[in-house]
Amino acid sequence: MKITGYELFQVPPRWLFLKIDTDEGISGWGEPVIEGRADTVKAAVKELMEYLVGKDPSRIEDHWNLMYRSGFYRGGPILMSAIAGIDQALWDIKGKFYNAPVYELMGGAARDSIRVYSWIGGDRPTDVGLAAKAVVDVGFTAVKMNGTEEMQYVDSYEKVDQAVARIAAVREAVGPNIGIGIDFHGRVHKPMAKILAKELEPFRPMFIEEPVLPENNEALREIARSTSIPIATGERMFSRWDYKTLLTDGYADIIQPDLSHAGGITECKKILSMAEAFDVAAAPHCPLGPIALAACLQVDATSHNAFIQEQSLGIHYNVGSDLLDYIMDRTVFDYKDGYVKIPKGPGLGIDINEDHVRKISEVGHNWRNPVWRHKDGSIAEW
Repeated sequence: MKITGYELFQVPPRWLFLKIDTDEGISGWGEPVIEGRADTVKAAVKELMEYLVGKDPSRIEDHWNLMYRSGFYRGGPILMSAIAGIDQALWDIKGKFYNAPVYELMGGAARDSIRVYSWIGGDRPTDVGLAAKAVVDVGFTAVKMNGTEEMQYVDSYEKVDQAVARIAAVREAVGPNIGIGIDFHGRVHKPMAKILAKELEPFRPMFIEEPVLPENNEALREIARSTSIPIATGERMFSRWDYKTLLTDGYADIIQPDLSHAGGITECKKILSMAEAFDVAAAPHCPLGPIALAACLQVDATSHNAFIQEQSLGIHYNVGSDLLDYIMDRTVFDYKDGYVKIPKGPGLGIDINEDHVRKISEVGHNWRNPVWRHKDGSIAEW
């Protein structure tokens, strides 16, 4: 079997899909994208695919090493996202060739389903209590929300009080037994993160996410000393080498690699296995499309320390085009009692609606994240 060609589809709301074809008539799909940099990742995929056309798609480990190691410059969000989407598509091809889900080719499943959580609120969350109640009423047992708007290095207690009030509203709305993930989104700096972590403890969050930017991970040491809330991070970390110090320092409780950003199935399986050796849980990041979610579920199936999965159905980014719009069998992602079953179909376990992908890719997108500024005019973290 040889790779004969590939196509890229830039589809709304903010995704990039990759289709790799073979001379056996088997095609695989991947989702290589950094949100807001789809065109840049597309160019990187084209450069990397020059190495792979004409090659046997089943040599996934070798192809991964070629894409990563043969370049003098490596790593980072663009290159690792390009590798991720290609890697997903190669695994999809291999699973279809052997008529088996990817997890069977990785040692078999360690679970039949995994808990999922639903996003509530947007970048400037309001009415989060009502939103949380609505998703719990349809069966979710965990939610995640943005905890704060923009914050200066040292900011007012008014903003702290506003954040606490939001979380309090959610806890009151959903009761004591629903998991609440609080995403700081890297918007908070160490001085305020310590205060917020302590103030939020009474509401017993499931975790606080990215209390500081990953380039400031050393600050997790002080934050961990300030709170008993589990600390999650990792959506902006792109390889097992990025995770080495985080794991050996021991201040993260949950890692969140993104299978469309951190080298795909091949790399994220290794990252999750590394974390397991440190008794660290995993909750893969995935506010993306159906291919990325299917890839996450294949790795979740084989990873003992995966405990919950992010998914984007109904997320505020997806207005007008959602992940179920792009697949043939919408029941593959049916959520029941807060869980989703691991897809059992061959490859990634989903069938892409290629006609819809081709049609909607003519619309395309040029999505960019908002640019925020503080009151003094300086750039704020979004």
